Amino acid sequence: MNPRPRKLQALRWLPTRWVLTRGDAGGRVLHLTFDDGPDPEHTPRMLELLAAHGARATFFLIGARAERHPALVERLVREGHALGNHSWHHRHFDTLPVAEQRAEIDRTDALLCGHDGLPRHDFRPPRGRLTGGMMLDCIRRGQRIAYWSYDSLDYSERAPDALIASARRHPPRPGEIVLLHDDGERSLRLLETMLPEWAAAGFGFAPLRPVA
Repeated sequence: MNPRPRKLQALRWLPTRWVLTRGDAGGRVLHLTFDDGPDPEHTPRMLELLAAHGARATFFLIGARAERHPALVERLVREGHALGNHSWHHRHFDTLPVAEQRAEIDRTDALLCGHDGLPRHDFRPPRGRLTGGMMLDCIRRGQRIAYWSYDSLDYSERAPDALIASARRHPPRPGEIVLLHDDGERSLRLLETMLPEWAAAGFGFAPLRPVA
């Protein structure tokens, strides 16, 4: 299991104000990012775990779920985490016309703005799939696309022990953006073990910085 997807390496040549695949490698910081929430069962437990280790993260929320659980979104902001845009319905974006993709993004941004006051949020395409037309649309509108450099594989069918073994075999590097999910048990089990180990290795945990 290789947590560093080769298909995203080419995107590292694009300006980071357009497409983000890594954070600042100058300090020992990891950027934990969580997709597919908020989840009423798992997100609160993840927040408790992060708080216990003084960790702040970025949560890429599905708009329809955020609309159903506004108190969880408020808690994310209150506890110092950043909000990201993961579309409204988490549909297959590579099958949608650009206009439909944009409508999902804008609807989610409008909802998130009501919580953190930001008119635009980093956008992470569902399943990482994005058409060239949508990428150009985001660049034109100044909406950064946020991918990742380190895939925890917590969405796979692998047992938590296998995910932990992979994380130890392939330790993260400073500035890496770690892909996780807060809608299931695997990421919780993984981070219960790895957060203290990463902290002991000298890492801090910070949200992604907004576009300047």
